[in-house]
Amino acid sequence: MKKFERAIFAGGCFWCTEAIFKMLKGVRSVIPGYTGGSAGLPQAPPTYEQVSSGKTGHAEVVKITYDPQLTTYHDLLTVFFASHDPTTRNRQGSDVGTQYRSAIFYTTQKQKQIAEDFIREINNSNKLNLPAASGAAQAGKPIVTEVVPLDVFYPAEDYHRDYFAKNPENSYCELIINPKLEKVQKEFIKLLKI
Repeated sequence: MKKFERAIFAGGCFWCTEAIFKMLKGVRSVIPGYTGGSAGLPQAPPTYEQVSSGKTGHAEVVKITYDPQLTTYHDLLTVFFASHDPTTRNRQGSDVGTQYRSAIFYTTQKQKQIAEDFIREINNSNKLNLPAASGAAQAGKPIVTEVVPLDVFYPAEDYHRDYFAKNPENSYCELIINPKLEKVQKEFIKLLKI
């Protein structure tokens, strides 16, 4: 029986992040959701409208279930940092607010250490030495990505799942998600599903 691991990332709109990580080999599932705030209980999880208000403290995140024999946490971090701007606080392009912050919600101390080392290496190099798939990251600016323990993950409403696949002609998908996917496909061909 295979042993899968989880990674939880916040890198702006979860429609983008979900579509990106679904392309990677070893990724079994990607579920959009919310975490990092104070509103919500298992019986009454926060809603998209509540999170979008910016008052809950939750971020839009994805929970990635992956096979560590096919991909590594380091590989996932490489794509994560290259597919959004980790140098801006509470903003990804025109998406503004704490719900769009850059964050890593670790589930183990090993993940925490790998993430902190990864960020330290980028910051010490004084430039983003990764392909900036989003085109938004600015070389020389420090990484502001939070590295915090996962508390509770709340799955997003069903209509957010596979949003890009179900709505490829939506203007947000065409203008924002498609270019990110194309750049990730170009820069990370060895990490993609065949």
